[in-house]
Amino acid sequence: MSTKHQGKTAVISGAASGIGQASAVRLAEEGAQIVIADRANADDTLGRIKAAGGSATAVQCDISDPASVAKLKAEVEKGGGHCDILVNNAGIYPMQSFDEISFEDWRRVLSVNLDSMFLMAKAFAGGMRQRGWGRIINLASDTVNLLVPDFVHYITSKAGVIGFTRSLATEVGPQGVTVNAIAPGLTRTPGTLARKEAGGMSNEALFDMILNMQSIKRSEQATDLVGAVSFLASEDAGFITGQTLYVNGGLTRTT
Repeated sequence: MSTKHQGKTAVISGAASGIGQASAVRLAEEGAQIVIADRANADDTLGRIKAAGGSATAVQCDISDPASVAKLKAEVEKGGGHCDILVNNAGIYPMQSFDEISFEDWRRVLSVNLDSMFLMAKAFAGGMRQRGWGRIINLASDTVNLLVPDFVHYITSKAGVIGFTRSLATEVGPQGVTVNAIAPGLTRTPGTLARKEAGGMSNEALFDMILNMQSIKRSEQATDLVGAVSFLASEDAGFITGQTLYVNGGLTRTT
């Protein structure tokens, strides 16, 4: 095992599967103590981390609910613990035409994808500032720069993530805390693969269309994101903040 993140505690939302799971396993392999915050059962991730020689716990948490996040914070800080690395990964991505989106649909997507990042940062950024060190990594999306239909609520939420990242970086930077975003492309995860149709085309047709527009001609996997997560969580990224890193095989070439 690497000692790159030895002695650090990483709180990762939505780490029961997909990108969050891959990130949790990678940071655990590099020495971090992992706290998984997810509504879903995280036994699979815990098993993978244990098999890799790492250490992790799981806390059932609805990251869009203030009371649930407060309980998560109390659990993390029990016995003098704290969060050094916060990975705001959890999100939802329903595809609906604008005409189909109800206000309840709109609020649900904004709540899970954006409000949750505010709540999680409020819970843990203060402690980071007091200790003079911290890393906050927010998962955005490359769809903010693409003409993707049926995603108004999702794209709005992810554009908000980028704005939140830049603004928060300005406020917490003087105390040694960095805040950055990672914008993946369409990634093969259990969630994306579960959809039978997207935007009026089959799921595989959508993956093929995206692949053909990329510089790197293969579909993105969750493991393609973990190097960026590990780097932004490290000492090497200590002078990088307020940035959005596009990890999408060259699909987005300019911003």
